[in-house]
Amino acid sequence: MREWLIETGIGEERAALVEDGDILAARVLWDEPWRAGAIAEARLASRIPGTRRAVVILPDGCEALGEGFDPALTEGRPVMVRVTRSAIAERGRTKLPQVRPAGPGEVQHPAPSLLEELSHGPCPVRPVAVHGREFSAAGWDDLISEALSGEMAFAGGNLVISPTPAMTLVDIDGPPPLPALALAAVPAIATALMRFDLGGSVGIDFPSLAEKAQRRAVDEALAAALCDSGWQGERTGMNGFGFVQLVSRLERPSLIARFARQPAAAAARRLLRAAERVAEPGTLLLTAHPAVRRAMRPEWEAELARRTGRRLQWNEDAGLVLTAAFAQAIQP
Repeated sequence: MREWLIETGIGEERAALVEDGDILAARVLWDEPWRAGAIAEARLASRIPGTRRAVVILPDGCEALGEGFDPALTEGRPVMVRVTRSAIAERGRTKLPQVRPAGPGEVQHPAPSLLEELSHGPCPVRPVAVHGREFSAAGWDDLISEALSGEMAFAGGNLVISPTPAMTLVDIDGPPPLPALALAAVPAIATALMRFDLGGSVGIDFPSLAEKAQRRAVDEALAAALCDSGWQGERTGMNGFGFVQLVSRLERPSLIARFARQPAAAAARRLLRAAERVAEPGTLLLTAHPAVRRAMRPEWEAELARRTGRRLQWNEDAGLVLTAAFAQAIQP
């Protein structure tokens, strides 16, 4: 039976859709102030002439891009809005949150937690403790390692997934014959979309296939695999260069985009999870690159000490890569 497992970590909520001991889909939420589903009273800051689009100011002073506003609404007026997409960090900039006018009678409330959001879906939801074994047994650590590297192996080849400002690109590497490589990659692509929570525009660079019949076979296999996985969106057929584009709703950064754009913050949250799971008694020693220490917020450290009932001690090691941070118990 499929079920969503929910872990409420420090600075991070995690969800894994598990069936027969494998993770089919995953979600990660960080503590962004404005996420999809939040409703707030904003102030219209400026209109985009000739459109129903505008920039609004949210209650904490954050700007958001909006669409669907009444042309008669003047600048400076209050307007109730629903957040449809959280902010997304990119190289050198951050895409603003997106909003739309809230519906009649909707009142202010924060974005739903993963537990609240997934409870309205078709699969049962079960919260689990961070120090339990459910996530590890399903392969969560392997999933996060794949998301951090942006690579996912499949029988006969490898997917390399790269977030860009325009779209997420999926490159397929592997030996010939190319028609067999393209077909072998199809199930892995459908799996990656759900496991890494890939939304928005996704470009897939298949090997170039000379014959139309070969391209048609890949198109048909991809359509079937996407349907079986539960993915919802639109796709193009493969062009003569092997390129296929998928488009689906984008509400939050994918796992790969989060980790690629904010690697130190991702490593800090991963270290917190590892620290909570240390079973041996003693002081918690956190060993990490200095950038991970700088990304660790004081309130996270305080919450870790509260949850574990331990003293914390740091060992900064500039020779470690960000992903090599670890936690262990030592005697004071």
